[in-house]
Amino acid sequence: MPGNRVRRGTVGIKDVAEQAGVSLGTVSNVLNRPDTVAEATRRRVLAVIERLGYVRSETARQLRAGRSRMLALLVLDLANPFFSELARGAQQAAREAGLAVMVCTSAGDPAQEARYLDMFAEQRVRGVLVTPTDATRPHLRALRSRGISFVVADRAWSGDEACSVSVDDVEGGRLAVRHLLAAGHRRIAYVSGSPHLAQSRDRHRGALDALDEARVAREQLTVLEARRFDVASGREAGARLVAAADRPTAVFCANDLLALGVLQTLFAAGVRVPDDIALVGYDDIEFAAGAAVPLTSVRQPSFRIGRTAAELLIEETDGRPDAHPHRQIVFRPELVVRTSSLGARPGA
Repeated sequence: MPGNRVRRGTVGIKDVAEQAGVSLGTVSNVLNRPDTVAEATRRRVLAVIERLGYVRSETARQLRAGRSRMLALLVLDLANPFFSELARGAQQAAREAGLAVMVCTSAGDPAQEARYLDMFAEQRVRGVLVTPTDATRPHLRALRSRGISFVVADRAWSGDEACSVSVDDVEGGRLAVRHLLAAGHRRIAYVSGSPHLAQSRDRHRGALDALDEARVAREQLTVLEARRFDVASGREAGARLVAAADRPTAVFCANDLLALGVLQTLFAAGVRVPDDIALVGYDDIEFAAGAAVPLTSVRQPSFRIGRTAAELLIEETDGRPDAHPHRQIVFRPELVVRTSSLGARPGA
């Protein structure tokens, strides 16, 4: 009866209707179309809602409407500032559209990524932004078959069933190694990330292209494979460089975190950067310019990648996904030259 208090946590719309002495439809109208309800009735219902502590289920409301306001973003590593900036760009676009973004990380693990994709489908998110590992293409196609649109970020997508936003990583590798070759370096090391990621392979291919252009034997490029795209893996690669009998005079790293780890190890071993070894990174994260030796890096527009990918996903999910023209947007990278690669010419 009116005046009885319903225990918090168990309050539903039916309880509100009974306590206010109105129909379920009237309570629904107060919540969703208040202008259709008489002012006195609206005030009575709102007073009951406040007294009972009723909180409506946004998930249930969205499912009834067939429309979620949540986008999902799945990236390789949130500890990497590149992906933090990408997420910030996606969140800005979503916020402007009245949407929210749920951010998750796969840690580069295909199995973990597949589990998140299944969860997104179960939660019926509006759409998914994903930086995929190479092994998850079937899981992404399954996502679309369940009615969830997706856009690939920081990776080109060769199929015609999705939009993608990426950077030309082959060109980025070329820019880095061309720069080192122009400075006179011929013994160059490439510190790669995990080889199953396309980003590692594409940047390596660009480095080889630059050697071919300069008619320098490909054998002059030593590849040091790193376990992950992080500082610790960079330190491990740096230790191998320090111990090398025929030490390279220049190092190109597949991302800035690897380069910062290499720089730490070289500094601790008394190897001077750039005088003894020139160093180039990739991404141009904020820490690159503020390193002990400011780091030359290949810049990617991380914020713009995230924002553009989110805009494409919002555009697709606002209309009919089956009628949406899928686009593959590729940004050009830019070499930002700083102290770490501007030492004396080798042999000078």
